[in-house]
Amino acid sequence: MNKTNLFIDIGIFAAFLIADQPALTGVPLHEWFSVAFAATIVVHLLLHWKWIVTVGLRFFQNLFHTSRLKFVVDSLLFIAFTLLMMTGLMISRSFLVFFGIQPMRNQIWTALHATSASMMLIMIGLHFALSWNWVVGMVRRYLSWPGLRTFKAQIQPVPVPVEVTRK
Repeated sequence: MNKTNLFIDIGIFAAFLIADQPALTGVPLHEWFSVAFAATIVVHLLLHWKWIVTVGLRFFQNLFHTSRLKFVVDSLLFIAFTLLMMTGLMISRSFLVFFGIQPMRNQIWTALHATSASMMLIMIGLHFALSWNWVVGMVRRYLSWPGLRTFKAQIQPVPVPVEVTRK
């Protein structure tokens, strides 16, 4: 299950990086990658549904504080994601048009889309930071390549002798 989660998370991250740069990819590719990003997010949520329900039900009980923080960050991320996708569809130039639907483009939707994208970027950073130990553990376990050992050796902390004197 962890390996599946890792590869789905890598796919989410890659889709996000591509979708986050419409100036580089062009609007049509931006919109289609955003839809792919949304689909992988749904899979991610389904894979983590047990955790979501468990932490949600115990939120106001004696629960380890990191789980609460993760739940709050993930909830804000979900809100930002939902707003981003909704506003993205409202200003769509290519995806909805492909299906014969004319979107309602205006400055309010565009501003909300930009704001939710910025909010989402911050929430993704926090989500990633809170999951850092899991990410490092899974990468070490499943994505081992020869250069990784050298990289690991370079990032190991070096003990520094400290002289302690008593007065």
